[in-house]
Parts: sequence; C-alpha cells; structure tokens
Amino acid sequence: MSDMTADGVRDEVRAWLDETWDPERPLREWRELLADSGWGCPTWPVEHCGRGLSPALAAVVAEEFDRVGAVGTATGSAMTLAAPTILEKGSEDLKGRLLRPIITGENTWCQLFSEPGSGSDLAGLTTRADRDGDEWVVTGQKVWTTGARTAAYAMLLARTDWEAPKHRGITYFALPMRQPGVEVRPLQQMNGYASFNEVFITEARVPHANVVGEVGGGWGSALATLAHERGLAGNRGGRTGRGDGRTVREAVAEAAEYNKTYVWYPQRAGRSDLIAPEAQERGVNGDPTVRQMAASLHAFEKAARWTADRSRAARAQGRPPGPEGSLGKLHGSEIARRSAATHTRIAGAYGMLTGPDSPRNGIIAEVLVSVPGASIAGGTDEVQHNIIGERVLGLPKEPTVDADIPFKEVRRNSGR
Repeated sequence: MSDMTADGVRDEVRAWLDETWDPERPLREWRELLADSGWGCPTWPVEHCGRGLSPALAAVVAEEFDRVGAVGTATGSAMTLAAPTILEKGSEDLKGRLLRPIITGENTWCQLFSEPGSGSDLAGLTTRADRDGDEWVVTGQKVWTTGARTAAYAMLLARTDWEAPKHRGITYFALPMRQPGVEVRPLQQMNGYASFNEVFITEARVPHANVVGEVGGGWGSALATLAHERGLAGNRGGRTGRGDGRTVREAVAEAAEYNKTYVWYPQRAGRSDLIAPEAQERGVNGDPTVRQMAASLHAFEKAARWTADRSRAARAQGRPPGPEGSLGKLHGSEIARRSAATHTRIAGAYGMLTGPDSPRNGIIAEVLVSVPGASIAGGTDEVQHNIIGERVLGLPKEPTVDADIPFKEVRRNSGR
C-alpha cells in the first residue's frame, strides 16, 4: 500500500471504522479485529498484522481512530519494545507466533537485561544459556525489571559463548516467564514504591526457535531494543478511546492497571510543573535566585522539546531511532536534576517531609528521592555521553581492556 495517498487511506480506514467500530464489543474481540485488519499497527508489514503504511499515513489512521473514539492496540513494553525488535531482528516464524498476541494484549512482556554484578556495563552480563537439543537452559539473575510478575514473555539477554569477546557471545531470547525456574521478587524502593523486581532464573528453558536474531548476535538486537526505549520520551500510554461503552471501559481499566507501575514516574522526571505554584504559595516567587533557576529550567525544557520534535519528524519520515534518543535521555535527566534543585531551594528543609502537612502532601519529598533514577534507567547518563561522543561526534572510543579477549578471562565483580 506504499502508493496510497492520505485521502485514500483516510477514506478506507473511515469506511472500515464506520462498519466495524462497536463500543460495546469485548476488548479482546475488538483487538482481534485490529490484528486481522492491520489498522491497529498500520506501519507493520501486511503479512504480520499491518498495512505497510508510512509513519505519515499511519498518523492519518490515528486521526480517524480519534475521530470516532476507537480503542487502539494494547500498551506496554510488549508493543513499544518487544514488537519493534522482533520486527527488525526476529525470524519469520517468531514474528508469526509472537506479534499477534502482543497486539491483542494476550501476552505482556518484561525486559531482562540488567544484572546486579554488571552496573551500566550491560555487555558484562553473566546469565548463561547452554544449548540442550532444541532448547536452551538458562541460569542467572536479573534486576530492575518492571512487569515481571504478570509477563508471559521476557526480552532476555544471556551469554551463550564464553570463549568470544563479551559483546559477541550474547544471545537475545524470547523467554517464556510462566515456568518452573523463574522466580520474581519485588524490590522496595526508597520512595516507598516497589515497581521493580529482581528475577532469579534456575535452569529455565527457552526454545531455540525463540532466539531473536542470530546466536551470538544478541548485542545488535539489544541495541535495537534500547534505541526504541530511549525514543519513548516517557510516553508509554496507548489509545484507550473515549465514551462509556464496554470496549473503552475495559481498555481504561487495562491501562490503569498497567500504569500503577509508573505512578511515581512524574516525580522521577522532577515535576517542573509544580515549581511556579510552589514558589507562589511559599512566597518566594520574588526571590531572584528562585526566579533565575526557574527561568533557566524553563529555557532548557523548551530546547529539549524542540529536539524531541526533530526526532518525531525524523520518525515520521521513516528514519530509524538516531542520536536524538540519547540526547533526549540526557535532557530528561538534566531537567529532573534542575527541577529537584529548584524544589529544594523553594521548600528548604521542609522538602524532606512526607505526609499531609508536608509540601504538596509529600510530592516534593517524593521528587527528591525519585529523581536519581532518571539518570540510571534506560541507560546511564555516562553511557549516553559515550554514545553521542563516539557515534555522533566521531570521538575516539573510550579505552577498554576487555573488549577483545574471551569473556571467560574478563575479571568480574562476582569473582567468577
């Protein structure tokens, strides 16, 4: 359908919605229709529940869905991370088996990348996978995983070749989570939430057919996932439609359950929106230092939004995620830190208080203990600086002593 015009796409999707959209359908039944028709994921290939449209024409489809208040595909990391990676790196068999249940919401996913002994050195992972016929046997530990308690599948990185250098001995798997040998434990955070989990894997099994990409080529597949993650820019929501019909009610309930994990994420981002009202209520809006900090933050946010606009324009033209993702990630971290510093200047020691008598009922305190996570999640600020320096500015790579030797000879924190 690459030769379709915007008017042609609009007419076709409008006719389909007028005939098919029924706000009283069960959500799962509606999502099956989205998968069958391809209108739920219009940029995907026709043979994999899509329409083969450009991002610009997909925007026309979105306009028509919004016009009638129709619900879209399921939300979450399955749609935003797993599906794009499978489309880019997965086999035809894998696409045929795993993509449709993502669209319908039947299968949710989580991400098993980070490990407690590796820090920001993702390629230093030690979770191992050993071939056993048509399966791989996986043993190891992962950390900082959201959604692991309910996920059907995980995006798993495991080491399959200990003789190869660390970046070349990793394989990317679609791991079935609901099996013996996969234990999920919640992690209590200092802001009072338990959104993340650590996952212990003991001789869990994954079919060889669930390798995403090539055996030993998992680093390339992981980079594809991370590029999409950095491009999210905090937007994890899906189209829940509007109205009071059954489909919308079920979609809203689904989204609300999913978003419970991320309820504190606005605080992690710094809540710059609260700076002006807080300054006014506490009578410091005339303080020259507060005003200077707030103005500087506002200007920086404007510049960051312009960069994000450039990134969206590039994606609309069909270009893959680029350095704008790393720039956006760094901008988000800087905005969070500047916001926390400004909140601290405004509230002073009162900003450490929680409870009903504290600033914004404890929201400011929550900001101060949540903001450090913005510089870690999705790739640390240091990693983003390296990406920009090496891949955008063409600077020499950071010196390393372990990139070209067999991983079994690399000294590791675990001592193994």
